[in-house]
Amino acid sequence: MTTLADIEVAITQLPEQEARQLADWLQAYLDTLWDRQMEQDCAAGKLDALIAKAEADIASEQVKDLDEILYDA
Repeated sequence: MTTLADIEVAITQLPEQEARQLADWLQAYLDTLWDRQMEQDCAAGKLDALIAKAEADIASEQVKDLDEILYDA
């Protein structure tokens, strides 16, 4: 099995373009892991309280339009 240290050394020996391709691949991989974790957490009910809070805030008009937040500096 290759160690993290071995991988790090190998990465430093890559041409820049290949290192960038690896970075893109790694980000896509991490995004997939994140999505999978979110799906598991949602299925397990771990997000229910946050969803209920957001729905209550929307129902009571306790939210701002995203454009208002982004452009009201």
